[in-house]
Formats: sequence, structure tokens, C-alpha cells
Amino acid sequence: MDQKDLSDRQFEALLERLDRIAVELARLNRRQEAEEGFLRVAAELRSLNESMQALAYAALGQSGPTVRRRRAG
Repeated sequence: MDQKDLSDRQFEALLERLDRIAVELARLNRRQEAEEGFLRVAAELRSLNESMQALAYAALGQSGPTVRRRRAG
């Protein structure tokens, strides 16, 4: 590839474009970090839900739940 001399105007345009790319990359990185945080929270919530279900079933004991059904009519 031939080396070309960049004019000041071309160099400024190139730097400006690189700055915009850097800003966009920073924004994408922040979004990815937030999504990873949400994934951790979702996993913790799943675990908590499973624990609460286990406690609820344990509280029922041997008898199991009593279910009332409406009569049709």
C-alpha cells in the first residue's frame, strides 16, 4: 500500500471519526456490562424462587395442599 500524506483537513476528519467510534464502543461496553449484571440478577432470582418453592412445600408437610373447587352451576 502506498503511503499518502494526509492533509490537515483529512487528518481532522479521520480523528473525528475515530472519536465517534470510541464513543460508540464505550456505549456498547456499558450496555454489555449492564446485561451481564441483569443475567446475574436473573440467576439469583431463579435460585431464590426455587428456594421459596422448596420452603413452601416443606411447610405443607405430609398432607399436601387443600384445594377448593367451585361447583358448576
